[in-house]
Parts: sequence; structure tokens; C-alpha cells
Amino acid sequence: MNDKSTSFQQKNTINAGGSLIDFTIPRVMGILNITPDSFYQGSRTPGTDDALRRAEKLLSDGAAMLDIGAYSTRPGAAEVSVEEEIGRIVPVIKALVSEFPTAILSVDTFRASVARASVEAGAHIINDISGGDLDPQMFETVAALRVPYILMHMRGTPQTMTSMTGYEDIFREVLSYFAARIARLKELHVHDIILDPGFGFAKNAAENFELLNQMEKFSVCGLPVLAGLSRKRTIWQTLGISSEEALNGTTVLNTVALQKGASILRVHDVREAVEAVKLIECLKQKF
Repeated sequence: MNDKSTSFQQKNTINAGGSLIDFTIPRVMGILNITPDSFYQGSRTPGTDDALRRAEKLLSDGAAMLDIGAYSTRPGAAEVSVEEEIGRIVPVIKALVSEFPTAILSVDTFRASVARASVEAGAHIINDISGGDLDPQMFETVAALRVPYILMHMRGTPQTMTSMTGYEDIFREVLSYFAARIARLKELHVHDIILDPGFGFAKNAAENFELLNQMEKFSVCGLPVLAGLSRKRTIWQTLGISSEEALNGTTVLNTVALQKGASILRVHDVREAVEAVKLIECLKQKF
């Protein structure tokens, strides 16, 4: 598959938890970090009660789904054991299912055992930053669980990825990465796949901007594309500010991502992202 290939018919829906999610209008995914060390302090909810309060706000602000992570994947993040990751995430999922039974829950993990425990606790989507590379059992596990899979591009691990930048042609290399893994997933009858170019993962600021500038070309895959740009280093380092000050920059790049065909915005600040979606949709209307 390359960018000269004939495009597949665009897939605009996935089945998550028995609900059909339509991406004809882009959706917003709210970030819920069950961690003490995620890069943006405002997203940290280390306890179940804190997680429930944040979830309520994200959902009331318009999040179509929540993405729950219990292992910080910021550059240089500390290692977390499988047992600790499961111990953090499963009680929160169970509490969310009880408190918000209609909420669509995505789990941010690259470990098959954590994915399985999370789905058994009530989660609906697996969001794997490693594209299956950090756990050889992940693809088979997703197939067995019959859940949608978010396939992200990354090189290395959270501990090593900052040293693994450098591309001859970043779009072609990411597209080739996706093509190989999409083929493997479809052989396993995993058809609800969402692509994530992996902004900030083994990519420097210039590479992130270049990939965003070409993001509409991923339509050749015929799959929904997720943009995860929220408050990332590319924004705050470029502007000489902190992640706490990066909401305006996030909204600017989210707007570009929507214009480039993003189906999902994964964000810390849901209300602002929902507003961006509404305004961009107004631009598409014929008056």
C-alpha cells in the first residue's frame, strides 16, 4: 500500500460495546490518566473517586468516549509492572461502568494481558501505542476479544523513543508501517481499526508538523484516523510555554487535524475540542 494506491471505500463506523459509533461527524475522546506522572498534571486522576469526577466532566463536556491509561507513555516514563497497571486500571473501569453504563471506554495499553483484563472489566476499545510491537500476543488478543483496535505508529519504547527520530520520508514510512499491520489484523478478522499517526512518539517537532501536514493522505487506508496532539511538547516547546499554557495551541492544531480528515480528537480539554468540531462542520455546510 502506498499513497499512489487506489483508495479503499472509507469506513466511517465501528462497533464498540454493541453500539455503532459513526465518524461522519468527528468525535472527541477525553483522556483519563490513572497515573501519578503523566506529562500534563491536569489529566492525572490517581484515585477512583478523582477518576469518576473527571469522567463526569469529560462526558458532560461532550466526550463521545473516554481513553483510560494507567501507564504514562511520556518520553522517559518510568516502567510500570503488569500487576500494577492492572491494579490501577481495572477498579476504575468497573467504577466507570457502574456510574456511567452507556459510556464508551477505551483502554490505553500495549500489553495484551492488561487489554484482556480491561475488556473483561467492561472496556470496549483497545488503544495500543506500540502497534502490536511491544507484545506479540496483542493482535491475537484483540481478535479474540472482538473489540475495536487503535493502531498507533511508534518506534522503540516510551523509555527510548526520543532517540529514535529521523525519517527519509515520514509519511511513506508511517503508511508502510500501517499497511503491514492492517494486513495482519485483517487476517485475524479484526476489521474495526482506527489509525493514529503517533504525534510525539519517536518524532521531533519538525516531523510532527510534516506528518500533520500530510495527514489527509492516510485516507488511502479507508479507516478512521485519530489525532492525538493535545498539549504535547511540539506545541509548548515551539511556543516557549508550558503544557499548562498549551490549550490555545492545541486547539489550533486540532483544527488543522479536522481539516485534514481526523475522525477522532484525543484531548485533555473536551469542551474546546467539541467546539472546534462544531465550527469546522459549519464550514462544510452549503448555505
